[in-house]
Amino acid sequence: MLKILIPTMMLFPTIWLSPKKWLWTVTTTQSLLIALISLTWLKWDVETGWMSSNSYMAVDQLSTPLLILTCWLLPLMIIASQSHINPEPLNRQRMYLTLMASLQALLIMAFGATELIMFYIMFEATLIPTLVIITRWGNQAERLNAGTYFLFYTLAGSLPLLVALLLLQQNTGTLSMLVFHYSQATPLYTWGAKIWWVGCLIAFLVKMPLYGVHLWLPKAHVEAPVAGSMVLAAVLLKLGGYGLIRMTTILDPLTKDMVYPFIILALWGVIMTGSICLRQTDLKSLIAYSSVSHMGLVAAGILIQTPWGVTGAIILMIAHGLISSALFCLANTTYERTHSRTMILARGLQVLFPLTAMWWFIANLANLALPPLPNLMGELMIVSALYNWSNWTLMLTGLGIMITAAYSLHLFLTSQRGPTPTHIIGLCPSHTREHLLMALHLIPVMLLITKPELMWGWCY
Repeated sequence: MLKILIPTMMLFPTIWLSPKKWLWTVTTTQSLLIALISLTWLKWDVETGWMSSNSYMAVDQLSTPLLILTCWLLPLMIIASQSHINPEPLNRQRMYLTLMASLQALLIMAFGATELIMFYIMFEATLIPTLVIITRWGNQAERLNAGTYFLFYTLAGSLPLLVALLLLQQNTGTLSMLVFHYSQATPLYTWGAKIWWVGCLIAFLVKMPLYGVHLWLPKAHVEAPVAGSMVLAAVLLKLGGYGLIRMTTILDPLTKDMVYPFIILALWGVIMTGSICLRQTDLKSLIAYSSVSHMGLVAAGILIQTPWGVTGAIILMIAHGLISSALFCLANTTYERTHSRTMILARGLQVLFPLTAMWWFIANLANLALPPLPNLMGELMIVSALYNWSNWTLMLTGLGIMITAAYSLHLFLTSQRGPTPTHIIGLCPSHTREHLLMALHLIPVMLLITKPELMWGWCY
């Protein structure tokens, strides 16, 4: 763990002491080096469930793929942000990079924590850098409103979690994940126990977000700069899924009775947010709502508590993290040239940027779960696990997948095909930097086809 955490901490002196000429180059190189070192976690030669450096920080087969995704994303965020942060004064550039590096450090400590209270503190601390990135570097005047939504939804969800964790500490005497698997499950049938169960999970369901408490996400995505959108879609939503998997194993006997309304809400959300995507005119808003739809499927897969459901959820989280981040990068390249997120005003771009259109095509096909991509593998495992749990879920999941295919094709056709409008003239060509960025998103997705067991979690 320290081999990643110490170089991440050393990013701060690198950012503040580098000369202006080398700032972006040196920071990108160091963060890419950290990402490459993190790949050593894929070599799993420990027979026990945890690989521990001390009693507070450890990795297991659930946190490993999410930690690597976190490390992989920082250099991509730095590459994506370069063109619109470069014109700013030097100290602001340094501040922006510092916030992204601190976000990575907090996420590593959140995914690596073995104490639930430490996980809670890191889970909350990720709010601060994300909030500053959205409210300070967002595009439109609405960004303060979006930041307020983001802050209050997340805080309102996570304060009951703190009380629930303190109660858990009082009853069991420990909050260590290393010990919980050996502790005796206690049957809880009182109303107080049921409220405690909801308190434990509501923070993660808001963070995912579950349909009904999802309104902060489209606002935050639309107003955030490209790095904010990338880290929100790729990692911060996965923090909710990770916490949900960790907590449901602890709350096991009660979950079987309490889980039904949340699964129904998650599956209904897949259809509703997919339908909202079909009539979106805003490019970033459409991608944001598609994230809610995919995370609804993940929530349902985790909550039914079968090995297949959890495995499918982990696979879909990793695949969705890379693909939605790629889609936000592509939306940003379009926005930087046309200065509009309205899809109908920037159509027919395939004629002008054929290679970028190819990236759009691949990312959209991955988003609608084309075989043999990992997105399909995750969705198939969740759908089959849900069908095995209850045959009626097939109607909801099948309709949801069909709507996903419809809005993904709608996104591609509206933004890339059709006649190029006459007002689109003099657009600057796409840069090598942008093509490299897309390749670094999509090549890992292609490589995961060949070895999907790297992100299966414990269930193999």
